[in-house]
Amino acid sequence: MKTLLAIVGPTASGKTPLSLYLAEILGAEIVSADSRQIYKYLDIGTAKPSREDIRRVKHHFIDLLDPGEEYSAGRYGKEARAEVRTLLQKGKETILVGGSGLYVKALVDGLFDGPGRDDEIRKRLEAEMRREGMANLLEKLRAVDPVTADAMTRESKARRIIRALEVHAITGKPISQFHREQETRAPFDTLFYGLNWERGELYRLIEERVDRMIREGLIEEVQDLKMKGFGPHLNSLQTVGYKEVFSFLNGEISRQDAVDLIKQNTRRFAKRQLTWFKADKRIRWIPMESLSSLSSVAQTIAEEYKTKARRYSNRDR
Repeated sequence: MKTLLAIVGPTASGKTPLSLYLAEILGAEIVSADSRQIYKYLDIGTAKPSREDIRRVKHHFIDLLDPGEEYSAGRYGKEARAEVRTLLQKGKETILVGGSGLYVKALVDGLFDGPGRDDEIRKRLEAEMRREGMANLLEKLRAVDPVTADAMTRESKARRIIRALEVHAITGKPISQFHREQETRAPFDTLFYGLNWERGELYRLIEERVDRMIREGLIEEVQDLKMKGFGPHLNSLQTVGYKEVFSFLNGEISRQDAVDLIKQNTRRFAKRQLTWFKADKRIRWIPMESLSSLSSVAQTIAEEYKTKARRYSNRDR
C-alpha cells in the first residue's frame, strides 16, 4: 500500500517551510489541508505559500475558489482523497500539509458531506436561531438526532446545529446515520508528524507572524477584498486576521486594537488546533526549539518516512 506523509499542527509552527524542505528532499508534491488557502485573494492572512514556493514545488488545493463560494470539509475529503490516490498511483511522493483538523480527518478517515444546502430551510432555521436562541434549536436536534445533539458542546458553532437540522429536514434521516455509513479507510497508509513547541515560544512565533503580516500588507489585502465586493458576512472571511481588519476598516475598532485582537484570537485558534491534534495518537511530535532547525528536522522525517514507507509496501506484497 502507498504511503502519504502528513505534516500537521498549529498555525505558525513551521509546517510550510518544513514541507518545502521535505518536498525537495523527496521529490514530492504538496496537498494543502487548509480551509482558507483554498480561496483566491486570501494570501497574507492565511500565510499562503508564496508564488516562488509554488514554482519550487507543485501544490494542490490552493487558490481554487472565490471567497464567496461555499466549500466543505466533506467535499474536500472526497476531492483531496481522489487527488492523493492519483498522485500515489503515479508513483509521486505526496505530502499533506495543514492545520485544518477536520480537513485532515475528512481526507484520511472520511467525513460525511451530505446533501447540498437548501437556502429556504437554512434561512428558516437561522431566523429561528435568532428568535429563540441556540439552546432551543439544540433541543429540536435532540428530538430527531440525540447522538449528534449529545456530541455538541457549548462551543459548538450554531452552523453545525443548523446543518444537522437541515440534513434531517431534507432527507428525513439523522446526520449521525450518514456518519455511520460514511467511507472510512483511505486506500493508502498515512504517516503523521507534528512540530511540538513550548507553548510560550509558539505564542511568540504567532505574534511575530501577525506583525509580519501587517508589514506585508494584510490591511491592504482586506481593503482589496472589500473593493471586490467580498465582506465579513462570508464564511471564508469569518477568519482570524480578516474579521478583525474588517472591523477596523468599518470604524468599529482602532488599528492597534485590530492587531492586538488578531494576536489574541490566533493564540486561541492555535490552542484549539493543539487540542484537536494532540488527541490523535497517530501523530509523532518532533520537539522544536528554533525555526533554524527545520532543515535538519526535514532530513530526519524524510529518512523515517522512506524506511516506514518501504516497510508498509513490503507488508502488502
